[in-house]
Order: sequence, then structure tokens, then C-alpha cells
Amino acid sequence: MISSNIPSRVLRAFWVKTPIPYAIAWAWQRSLVERRRQNPDLDDVLLLLEHPPVYTLGRGANPDFLKFDPEATGWEVHRIERGGEVTYHCPGQLVGYPILNLNRYRCDLHWYLRQLEEVVLRVLSDYGLEGDRVPGLTGVWLEGRKLAALGIKVSRWITMHGFALNVCPDLDGFEKIVPCGISDKPVGSLAQFRPGVTVEGVMPQMLDRFAEVFEIETLEPWTWEEMPPEGYDFDRPNGEPTLKKS
Repeated sequence: MISSNIPSRVLRAFWVKTPIPYAIAWAWQRSLVERRRQNPDLDDVLLLLEHPPVYTLGRGANPDFLKFDPEATGWEVHRIERGGEVTYHCPGQLVGYPILNLNRYRCDLHWYLRQLEEVVLRVLSDYGLEGDRVPGLTGVWLEGRKLAALGIKVSRWITMHGFALNVCPDLDGFEKIVPCGISDKPVGSLAQFRPGVTVEGVMPQMLDRFAEVFEIETLEPWTWEEMPPEGYDFDRPNGEPTLKKS
């Protein structure tokens, strides 16, 4: 049920073309969530970006799903507050971090996860591909390969973390883990089915399908070739893009 006290449904989207260190994007999310806990009237935000190679484990994730010793290898690993098991991020993967007030939509975590899956399914459809859900699991599959992983955290119905779609990554990093704790289903990428596809090419479809599924007005995305300056205020960005769709 949509709250009548928070009627506004406008999305501010931010697209950063250079891979962003995980800790920085994580701090961005925490700051945006805290502001919305204090002021729920702030607009919703969608961060779209890539990360350098990094492994993340959900709050209850089993470390046995790591096939390496982080201290011995020096590979970057973070245990974070989202649900789910271990996953891998790297360039070529489009990551989306929606900071949404679910009081504007529906206060239902299962509904929210299915909505995120639907966004990805519609993006795949844009490329003439029919993705699947797997009963009892979260994510999106295509011909038995997992193309998109989801993991969320919700506090006072404000969301953080989100989804990761393998567009054209080097999948070797997934060999060093049991992705999402699922040992019998391989990881795949959109590029395996549509060679030549790029993250930059997929991004506009992702934003459009997100707006469509969540029935939200979006502003033209703020876009950076490089990382925004330290201390950048996502709630007071420079310039004011025009309304994109309703």
C-alpha cells in the first residue's frame, strides 16, 4: 500500500562511468539512507556504476563459500549488511543501488525483490532474450546461467544495496567463490548471448525499465566520466536535469 503521507515518486539517477571503489559507494549509500531516515520527503535515488574487482559477503554469509584466504591473497573482501551469500563485482558488471522509500510503493520485501528481478528481465527482453526466475532463489537466469544477483538491506522501509547484472565482465573472479552459495548453477553474462554489448549501452535500458516497473518519474541522469568529487551532495547536485518520463 502506498502511503498517502509521502506522495512524491521522482527518481534522481546517477551514472558514473569509471569503476568506483566499493567502500566509497557503500559510504554514499549509507549517507543517502541516513538522510532519508531523518527526512523521508527526499527524492528517491538510483546509483548506477561499476566496481573494481571486489568480493562482498552478506551479513549472515558463510565464509566457507570463499575458496581463498583473504589475508593470504590480499584480495578485497567486505562483509556488509545486505542479505545473501558471497558475490563478486568487477568492471563489465552494471551495479544498481536504489535508495527508495518503500512507503511510496509497497512495504513488502518480497514484492521489492520481485520488482528488481522484473527490471532485469525486461532489460534482457530489450535484447530479445527471455530470462527466468528460479523458484526459491533470488536473481535472474538465462538458459541455466545466473546473469543477475540481488541483495538488499531495508531500514525503516528505506532500501540500500540492490542488483548486479553481468553485462560483459571477466567471469574468472567468480571461480574463486561459490557465487551466492549456489554450487550447481553457473554464472553467465549478457555478452555470452549478445557479443559486443557494453555497460554504457545497457545503462539507458536499465534506467528506463526501472522507471517503468516502479512507475516512477525519472530525471535525466547526472553522468560523470570519473568519480564525483569528495563530499559531493547527491541531494543537491550541480544543475537540474529535466523530467525524463512519467
